[in-house]
This record gives sequence, C-alpha cells and structure tokens, in this order.
Amino acid sequence: MSKIFFLTVVLFCAIVGCTKQNPDKNKQEVDYVNPLIGTPFAGFNKDLEGGGTMPCVGTPFAMTNFVVQTCENRIGRMLYVYEDSTIMGFTATHQPTVWMGDYGYVSVMPQVGKLKVLPEERATAFSHSEEVSKPNYYSVVLNAGGEKIKGEITAASRCGMFRFTFPQSDESHLIIQGINLNPKFTNFNNDYTERLKKLSGYVKIDKEKGEITGYNPDRMSSSIGPELPNFKGYFILQFDKPFDEFGTWDGLKTADIKSMNNEGYGTRMGAYISFRTKKNEEVKVKVATSFISLEQARKNMNLEIPDWDFSKVENNTRDVWQKNLSRIQVEGVSEDQKSIFYTALFHTMLFPREFSEYGRYYSAFDDQVHEGVSYNDYSLWDTFRSLHPLLQFTQPERVSPMVQSLLQMYKEGGWLPKWPNPTYSNIMIGTHADVVIADAYINGFRDYDINLAYEAIRKDGKVPPDGDQSKLWGDRDPWTSYEARGGLSYYHSLGYVPADKTKESVSRTVEFGIDDYCIAQMAKDLGKTDDYTRFVATSKNYKNMLNQGTGFLAPRLSNGDWCPDPTAGFTEGSKWTYLFGALHDPMGMIKLLGGSKAFASKLEENFENNHYRHDNEPGHHYIYLFNYCGKPWKTQELIRKHTSVENFRNQALGINGNDDCGQMSAWYIFGVMGFYPVVPASGIYCIGAPQFPKVIVNHSVGGKLRKFEIVANNLSEENKYIQKVTLDGILVEKPFISHEQIINGSQLVFEMSPNPNNNWINF
Repeated sequence: MSKIFFLTVVLFCAIVGCTKQNPDKNKQEVDYVNPLIGTPFAGFNKDLEGGGTMPCVGTPFAMTNFVVQTCENRIGRMLYVYEDSTIMGFTATHQPTVWMGDYGYVSVMPQVGKLKVLPEERATAFSHSEEVSKPNYYSVVLNAGGEKIKGEITAASRCGMFRFTFPQSDESHLIIQGINLNPKFTNFNNDYTERLKKLSGYVKIDKEKGEITGYNPDRMSSSIGPELPNFKGYFILQFDKPFDEFGTWDGLKTADIKSMNNEGYGTRMGAYISFRTKKNEEVKVKVATSFISLEQARKNMNLEIPDWDFSKVENNTRDVWQKNLSRIQVEGVSEDQKSIFYTALFHTMLFPREFSEYGRYYSAFDDQVHEGVSYNDYSLWDTFRSLHPLLQFTQPERVSPMVQSLLQMYKEGGWLPKWPNPTYSNIMIGTHADVVIADAYINGFRDYDINLAYEAIRKDGKVPPDGDQSKLWGDRDPWTSYEARGGLSYYHSLGYVPADKTKESVSRTVEFGIDDYCIAQMAKDLGKTDDYTRFVATSKNYKNMLNQGTGFLAPRLSNGDWCPDPTAGFTEGSKWTYLFGALHDPMGMIKLLGGSKAFASKLEENFENNHYRHDNEPGHHYIYLFNYCGKPWKTQELIRKHTSVENFRNQALGINGNDDCGQMSAWYIFGVMGFYPVVPASGIYCIGAPQFPKVIVNHSVGGKLRKFEIVANNLSEENKYIQKVTLDGILVEKPFISHEQIINGSQLVFEMSPNPNNNWINF
C-alpha cells in the first residue's frame, strides 16, 4: 500500500466511518457533543493557533457562559486552556473568543485548609482523566494537597449553579472574585492603565440571606472602545450552606484580607465565606448575572433557577440542546464523526450571545436600558461567511432578531458595529454587518424595519468615518472614534484604499467591495436604481489593485504608484490569500486573471504549493471557486481533504485554527452537507460534495416545519466525485442551487462515483 493511498484511507475513515465503532442506540445528538474540542492554546502545527473554544455550560446562545477557569484570562488567552494543569475558579464569563475581552465576570473557588485568595495562590491541580464536559454539565476533581474536592457546573442562559463536594474539614472556604485587574499581564493587547485608575469592583456579604451581591465594571476591551460610565456586570451568589465566618479581600501581589468585613471595593478583589464540612458534604452556589441591575439579576434567578434542584437545571438545559442539535440529523457515519459534527453544530449555537433579559436589555451603544430583544458579541469579519448563513437553516427564528439587534445598535450609537464586545470596537476591517443584513433580507428574513436596515448599510457604504484622512486605522489602535470603513474617503476618490494613507489597504479594498455588492443587491430589490448602479460599480474597485507585472493584487500609494513593499496592506493573509478574495464577484476575478483556464491554473497553484490556509477565514470560499472556472471535480476533491482529520478531529486538539465564534465549525457543517454560500446576498449556493451518506435538515419556513434530506448514494472511499444531482427527481444541471430551491425542496440526491464528471460544467 503506498503512503499516499494509506493517507487517503485514513482520512476517509474519519469521514464515513469505515473504522468499526459500535453505535449506542440510546445516544441522542446532544450526547455526541465534546466541548473540549478546540480548547488547547496550541494549534495543529507550530505557529498555528488553537481553536479558542471553552467547555462552557449553558443553553444555546446563553448570555453568560459558565466554565471552569484554568488561568487568568485576558485578550490573547481564554480562561480555560487545555494544556493548563490547575484550576483557579468556576466562572461566569462573557469572553467570546481568544482575541476579544471578557467583561462583567465573577468566579467562585472551593478550598480547604489555610485561606488563600489570590488566583495564583488558590490554583489547584486537576487531571483531564477526572473531568466530564457536556453542554449541560461539567465536573472535575480538584486535588487540594491530600484532599479532593469535586466541582460541578450546570446552567441556563443568565444563571448557573455550582455544586462542590467537600472532604471533612474544619477549614472549608468559597472564594469569590469580583474583578481581576492584574497589570502583570500588560502588553499590546492588554492595557490596564486607565482601568486601574477608573474602575472599582464591589461586593457585599449578607450573612442572614446567605448571599453575596456585587458588580464588576471591567471590560477587557475598553481601550479599543468608547467609555461606558454606566456599564456593570451585576451578580448575586446564593449559598445553601449557612456560614459564620466571612470577609473581603483585595490586592495585586499580596492579599489584604479583612475578616468579618461585609463590604468591599477594589481592582483585584472579592469576598470569601468559611465553614466546616463533613466528608462528602455538598455545598451549592447559585449565580445570577445581569447587565441591567441587581434587581434584574434576582428576577433572572427566580425565572431560571428558582430552587436548589441541580438535576432539574441540568436536564432542562440538556433538553434544550437536544431540541436544537436534532435540527440536523446524520446517518451512516462513525461515532467519532458524529462527535465532530455535533460539536461543530454546538459551536455554531453559542454566538452571537443573548443580551436581553426577559424583555429588557442594557445597550453598550448609548449606555442606557431599553425594552426589547438583543444579541451581542458578533464576530462579523469571520461569521458573515458561513455562520450567519447556516443560522438561516438551523435557527431561522433568531435571524430577524439578530438583524434587529444590529439595527438597535445603529439607532443607539449611530453606526452598525464591526465587532461589538459589547460596545463598538475597531477590530478587523470592512462593515460586514452589511453582508449579514442584506443576505438575510434577500433570503426572505424581513421581520424588522427594512427602511432602517437599508439606511444603516447605505451609511456604511457612503459616509467615511470621522478623521478618515488623518488616521491610519491600525488594528487595535487605542480608541479615538469609530472606524467603520477606515479609508473610505480614498476608496471613493481613488478607486482603492492607498497603503500610505490607511493600513491593511489591499484587504480593505477587497472587503469594502464585498460589502458594496451586498448593499447593491438590497438596493436593487428595493427599487433604488441609482444606489444599485453606484454600489455595483464600487464593488469592483478591487480590480484597481491588480499589478499586471506580478499577477497579484498589490498595495498602491495615493499617487498611483505601487508600494515599494509588496507585502504591505494585507489582513491576516498574503498576496495569495487576497488574490481570490473578491468572493462577491467570481466571474469578475476570472476575467481579471485571464479567463477560466488561467484562473484555474492559478487556483490550483494556490493549493498545490500550500498557499491555502484553512486555519483562517479569508480563504474559506476558495475550494468552491473551481465551480466557476469549469472544474467542479477539484472542489469535490478538496472538500474531501479539508473536512477530514486534516482539519477536524474528535480530540481536544481538534480544530485547525481559531473557531472564531462558530465560523470554522459552520464551514465544516456546510462542507459535509454538500453546499456552501460563496456569494452573499445572491440567494445561490455552490454545490460541493456531501461527505455523509445522509443528512436530514429539520428547519422551518414561515413558521412551518420542513424536512430537507441530502442523500449521497454510493459514497465511499473511492467514490468522492459527483456524477449526477437531482432535486426532488429533477436533474440539477449546474453545480449551484438556490436558497429558494432548498427551502421549498424535499430531497437532494447525489450519485457518487470514483471518476470525475467532466461534463457537469454548464453554467
């Protein structure tokens, strides 16, 4: 057996389950989720990032994630990192991903023996062999010297419950940390200067009620966003164990512990309670969170976890996950592949997070409380590509409310956001809320103010930000004003963004074009002909960046010359990454690069010479571009390769690159189903190649339940090519399918073969 053939066999076994695994007939979709996938800091290879995920507990799109904390998290490091060997807290967190910040967090840590309150002092050893992680439940055994403490988590959306099983001890404690500003971690991404000057957390202990209340005003991303004087993450902690001893603490390097003090303020501070425990005595803690008030936190607790029944919360949350995960069912695959698939689906149902609290929400865009439904933490530069299109099938009831939430941010702050965390940040480039809104509109999701929606995306495309011609708009520059489309002034006047005036200029020119194309499609449908003509024209500005001498898009100066540094001007990629980056205009790219044959040759070179980077988002559509240049079988080959264990595995180190709030996972889901949304706001999907024998999508259209089956006949190790596709018995003559065909269809059938179908290229 050749090495190449052997590798092929291994990769395919991971796809269709040719390894012998006996399925448990009692397992449901939720039971296949492995939240530990993607949690290492390390990537698949040196210099690659890990998945940036966490083994969080809570309902889908939960406002607050409840997770065990292995380190002091910050921008650049999640609070749970698989390689860590100690635990320092059980935390209510709002950190969405590794390169964005936490805010309004609070943690609880069990302890026996001498009281130690600082995170680095209270950290306790654990082993992954004594760890259980599910969407609705987490447990771990802490090795506290010669004693062991078991910690368990279950949660709803805004509230959670911890259950700690203590050994016999006369000195048992629960340490609460209400804020953690540790200047030890100061670096380019983490600036503590202003936060230490202006912020102060607060805790109050009420022994008679058996509770601790407080608030945390910290936002780790505050230096890259506007000030929010009213922002606080409120919390209420209730204990089912009476306590006589308590106190507060504060301190950066050494702790100032104030015994029997019931109230405290500080920047690295909290509280503690102490009590005696019998062997195997359980102590429960309920945690309620709110961004509105302590009164709202109490209301959230009364609605979500009104009593001390840990199992009831655990089972209710499991039921909610099962209902959501079973919206897609798969057949004919291995147990490992079910875990990979349903963990990916789980990751697509975490963000954007719910931000409203039973009819009200705090807005981080005008610093006030409003009536309505709200979502937050949109990783738009990543998720416009696959996640938001996937939610149109798996979470159709949330699509319009998510758009409405973006429009509320526009009304309250004056602009649509780029990466709200939870307020404006100038992270990444482009205004891809335009894409999300226009794509939802074109595909029939319109339960919001359509005129306001168009006004908001049109502003993004026409109005340069304040100070546009005096700022370079560097990534993570300290906040001065909202960036929107930094460099838009030049984009309009020169037809491109110049490298000597604005950073990331080539990538901006390409991605502004994506946004303009989507605005144009909405304008066209609304009968705004002049706008349509204008935005379609500017969407092709990327062509002005082609250096005919090199054959690549390249940075240009404001005088029209090519920049002396050809590597300048790219965002998280290279000249290869952005050569095929105008995903809104595949046929325009083909013409620009000399026609189908030349384009296909260049695209093949991209893959064959390892320029393709699956671990980052800008190239996620490249595999499907072969459909546009007459070689759909190349797409089919590459889908097999990149949905395999090369990028996705059923182990902690299981995602090749940062999952970026579900984007990587959504790409995988589309990949194995057999179609993908290359051109947004077009209503058209590229057909790839199904990787599972059968997928059933249970979705709703206009409130009516529908079932869409995807069947791959004769799928096998050798049979990776499509010979024929039929939709409800009618031949599909092109490697494309529309959104309307899918939502109105019942069964998409693929006939698979060991040989490419060279005739299936009629566009």
